[in-house]
Amino acid sequence: MDWKKLIDILKGHKVFIQTHNFPDPDAIACAYGMQKFLDYHGVPTTICYNGRVDKISVMKMIDNFNVQMFPYDELDIAEEDYVLLVDGQKYNANLTDIPGDEVACIDHHPTVKQCEYLYQDIRIVGACSTLVAEYFYKSGTPLDEDTASALMYGIRMDTDSFGRGVTRLDIQMFEFLFQYAKVSLVDRMVNDNIELEDLQAYGAAIRNIKIYGNTGIAYIPFDCQDALVAMISDFILKLQSITISVIYAEKEGGLKFSVRSEEEGIHAGNLIMKALEGLGSGGGHSGMAGGFIPPESRIQPKAVEHKVIYERFTDLLGNAEA
Repeated sequence: MDWKKLIDILKGHKVFIQTHNFPDPDAIACAYGMQKFLDYHGVPTTICYNGRVDKISVMKMIDNFNVQMFPYDELDIAEEDYVLLVDGQKYNANLTDIPGDEVACIDHHPTVKQCEYLYQDIRIVGACSTLVAEYFYKSGTPLDEDTASALMYGIRMDTDSFGRGVTRLDIQMFEFLFQYAKVSLVDRMVNDNIELEDLQAYGAAIRNIKIYGNTGIAYIPFDCQDALVAMISDFILKLQSITISVIYAEKEGGLKFSVRSEEEGIHAGNLIMKALEGLGSGGGHSGMAGGFIPPESRIQPKAVEHKVIYERFTDLLGNAEA
């Protein structure tokens, strides 16, 4: 991490901070935090994204911290403008290639396809908000209550309150943020992130779950936000004897996947990448990963599609149906 180099690259340019599509709390927090950091150092920015922000808990986060972010197609972005990617990387399936030059990237996911940036800070930690918090910590940049609280919330949500993918740096930056954040607000937000409408998706996953050895696979037959699919994947993983969960849901004509693994020797990112080979794309961390099958790769009828998906995962895992 070289915060001075990042500022030198961006200064004097029109800069957009782009999150991955359908941004979750960690993506919003690190975009907001980086916007505050760069603004202090004389680099004004605009946060943009593709998709929708329609989950009530995410909209509450935006309201609580007064985050200003816009769909990219509502903005005037020229090819020569600079784009800083946060919580995602160029060529990822969940990040739209918008106008502008992707000159910098700050992300905590494994790299699926190499890309040359003028500046990159890609490290495997529990939350991208952790990396952004370190920019304030290392540079001595002043940190206000809203920014600290947003980054703390991003860390809590993406690590499932330190129960998933957590690293020493996540803990160190959480401790750093603790002295500036409104902790009681963050606690309320973490405990109030399931909406009534979400229960339909949980119910569908429970009704449709199939158990293959130590693996739970469930299909949700309607459109769900990425963050909700991930939450349900975490929920299924809590079932007794389940150490691998695979949840997939309808998403804009395609299928969105969320995979979790607590099984030693089973890398969630590698599993989803191999399982979707030839159908879609996927990747991620050893414990958590995501993937997508686009509409043009869907298999009909659906009964056959489900069978193919189940067999791809179970063949890779060597499980028999319980």
